[in-house]
Amino acid sequence: MAIVAGVGFAVTSANAQEGPPVDTALVVSVDVSNSVDEGRYKLQMEGIAKALEDPGVIDAITGGSAGGILFSMVTWADTPSFVIPWIRIANKADALAAAKRVRSLPQQGGEFTCMTRMLRSANDKIVPQIPAKASRIIIDVSGDGPDNCNAEEPIDKVRNELVSNGVTINGLPILLDTPEDSALLPKAVPGGKPPLEQWYRAHVMGGPSSFVLPALGYGDFERAIRQKFVIEVSSVASQKYSVATSGR
Repeated sequence: MAIVAGVGFAVTSANAQEGPPVDTALVVSVDVSNSVDEGRYKLQMEGIAKALEDPGVIDAITGGSAGGILFSMVTWADTPSFVIPWIRIANKADALAAAKRVRSLPQQGGEFTCMTRMLRSANDKIVPQIPAKASRIIIDVSGDGPDNCNAEEPIDKVRNELVSNGVTINGLPILLDTPEDSALLPKAVPGGKPPLEQWYRAHVMGGPSSFVLPALGYGDFERAIRQKFVIEVSSVASQKYSVATSGR
């Protein structure tokens, strides 16, 4: 059983051996559904790897009071896959090793965008396995469409359960010129935010200091994920970005 406290307090797991405390436990979850072809998959993996190698990200990772983070990764489509279990990143060598693991991940696809199932798995299986005390727990959700999976439970219910367990969920919607599943999205409003970003803000983002930071297509993913990592692992850095807003 996991013992979970709000952001700013410690989180531990009785299911795993406890190591030194960390500033952040970060779950990076990546959409690999039918809309993600080989080229888009590579752009996502390379973007995450380059972000982990970025000097600014490494400085943010090592600059906290605990001097490190826990990192894990989930790919998801019809079902989620816990492709990188919890690893500690406390220095540049750790970050480069994590980047190498990300680049080596084989593509695992699926048809649907089953985000609710991924969040349920994160709540029930991944968060309880956190192997050390963490000052904050963050799930980083990226994808190019809304949940289209007819899940067994509403996504808002699972999102709210995660938030009540002390988890912050941030969104990185990948905005396409021809959005998928437009019927599932809110209508575009002149001068307003893109429909997918609206959907992420309404149904994904949650928890203290949660935010949504869009990528303007897959070619912009590297920039967005790098900026997002800095915000997520550094409480000081988050104050510099207007995208960091109070969530639910």
